[in-house]
Order: sequence, then structure tokens, then C-alpha cells
Amino acid sequence: MLIAVGYVLAVGIGLSLGLLGGGGSILAVPILIYVMGVESSAAIAMSLFIVGSVSLLGVIPHARRGFVHWRIAAIFLPTAMVGSYLGSQLVSLPLITDAVQLTSFGIVMLAASLLMIWKGHGKGKIIPVSASGASVSTGSQFFSLLLVPAEGFGVGLITGFVGVGGGFLIIPALVLLSNIPMKTAIGTSLLIIACNSAVGFIGYLNQISVDWALMLSFTFAAGIGTLMGSTLSKSVEASRLQKGFGYFVLTVAMVVLVKQ
Repeated sequence: MLIAVGYVLAVGIGLSLGLLGGGGSILAVPILIYVMGVESSAAIAMSLFIVGSVSLLGVIPHARRGFVHWRIAAIFLPTAMVGSYLGSQLVSLPLITDAVQLTSFGIVMLAASLLMIWKGHGKGKIIPVSASGASVSTGSQFFSLLLVPAEGFGVGLITGFVGVGGGFLIIPALVLLSNIPMKTAIGTSLLIIACNSAVGFIGYLNQISVDWALMLSFTFAAGIGTLMGSTLSKSVEASRLQKGFGYFVLTVAMVVLVKQ
């Protein structure tokens, strides 16, 4: 019964990826651990494969509608992929136990949920960056074109270490970078998540073993959800979903942290 629930939730992960360009991927790890019974390090590695695959699948309909900014992705990705690989290698350090990794994951999840809720209330309006690279703000946050490589590296490090796509960080950075529309930022975010996740997963392969059958079937279910979400994104206002989804992620984050 729990396995069936896990696959239904996998469809939900893909749905949120297609609609919001991120967010749902952060649920892959707790679903694999607490519903599917996968060991934590393997769950994080499998999450990278799952999230990367469904994100790549989600890019296709967005790209067909012109909602992927290839040049911006090329600027963001190099440092992000380096960060993702390094993040995956941190698990080999003696101090990085399963508890440390899952606690870090819970903290990232908590931060993501609060950001979703905050944005769902309509706060932190994104102000476009100027052509000169001057600082801009999202609420109290300040960004500059010069900080984009650092942003990419930081997102990649988080992706590789705790197995999340990082769309909740990528999308604001993309919008601020060149004032691209939100729908284009979502499509571009999916491409970045796919590349980051692939590099992170490769980094784990020499450290852990994965259940390929479970991983591939889970990916298939999530892929169905991604195609559904990408199609619905044409007619659904994603911002309306963010607040409620943020509260759900917040609840799961608290469960993960309490268990640690």
C-alpha cells in the first residue's frame, strides 16, 4: 500500500515541477526514505536522477513554446555544475553522517517552504536588474549580475549535497539576471536543474549503490506528472499554488527535522 502511495506522490512531484519549475523535487527524498524505505544517502542520489530526468522532460514543452533562455542557462550552469559535483563529494567526509545530511536537507526544506509562503503572500516583488549590473531587490534581498556565478555555485552545492533541484533559488536569480518573464525563468530553471542533478548523480555513483528498478519506475511516474504540469502551466496561475504548497513543504520539513 505504501509503495502505491509513493508512486502517486511521485506524480505529484512531477506535477509541481512542470507547474512551478521547482518545489516538488524537495519532496523526493522524504518520499523515498519514509514511504519507499530507501536508505538516506541512496535516497539523495536517486532523487538527483529522478529530479534531473523529469526536469529534462519538462524542458521540452517549455522549449517548444519559447520559454527557455538558452544563453542565460549557459551563463548560470558552469559554476552550478562544479558546485553540484563538489556537493556530492562532501558525503565522503568522515564528519558527514546520515544525520548531518538529513538535518541539512530539513533546513533547506524549511527555508524553501518559508520562501514559497512569503512569495505566495505577494511579498518580495522582483525588481529587474539594470543593464549595468547594479543591485536590485527582492524584498530585503539584493542581487547583481556579478553575483550570478556565485549564485550558481551555491545552488549547485546544495543540489549535490542534499539532492534538491533548487528551483526556489534559481528562478528569482534568473528573473533578476535579465528581466526575463516568469514563465521563461521556469523553463530555464528546469534545464539548469536537469544539468545540476545529472552531475551530482554521477558524483554519487562511486560511493553508493542504488535500486535501479525503483528509481526508474519512480522517475516514470514523476515524468507523467511533469508533462501534465507543463501542459497545465499554460492556463494555471502558478503563484496561486505556491502558498498552499509552501505550507505542505513546511509540514514535511518539520517532520524530517523532528525525526533527526
